[in-house]
Amino acid sequence: MTSERQFLPANIAVVTISDTRTLDTDKSGDTLAARVTAAGHALTHRAIVKDDVRQIRAIARKLSKASDVDVIITTGGTGLTGRDVTVEAMRPLFDKEIEGFGVVFHMISFRKISTSTIQSRATAGVMNSKYVFCLPGSPGACKDAWDEILVHQLDYRHGPCNFIEIMPRLDEHMRRKKG
Repeated sequence: MTSERQFLPANIAVVTISDTRTLDTDKSGDTLAARVTAAGHALTHRAIVKDDVRQIRAIARKLSKASDVDVIITTGGTGLTGRDVTVEAMRPLFDKEIEGFGVVFHMISFRKISTSTIQSRATAGVMNSKYVFCLPGSPGACKDAWDEILVHQLDYRHGPCNFIEIMPRLDEHMRRKKG
């Protein structure tokens, strides 16, 4: 942590992708929501959508255009079964993929669940100058991703670099085209 910097809260949306969960039974969404607010960020949206490419894309597009959203975190739909379509829904929407997120997530996960981590397709990207993180649907995976990656990268005080400090520059390519 860089003590000279002040914490800058981000506006974060949490979206659970599931055919079976409700807000009352959504432990993974609850895990993320609690961690987001405990870290000092604002939880600006919380939703549950079905494992359906169109529904996932619709909410992602809506949230990526919302002025009160800086970061979208999804949970669920990153596995290998037929209903797991989060990655297929989200990747085409990314302006840039953050390949290192999946690599680091798997390194952390391997320490805890060994080779079973291979069944996860956790991914991340930038969409409309917003960060998008697609996490597995288990509370444990959400804890690991938040506690060991996101809490640090979404903290402006984290050094040597973090996602918050480069957020104002995510749309440089769009500004160049206009200018």
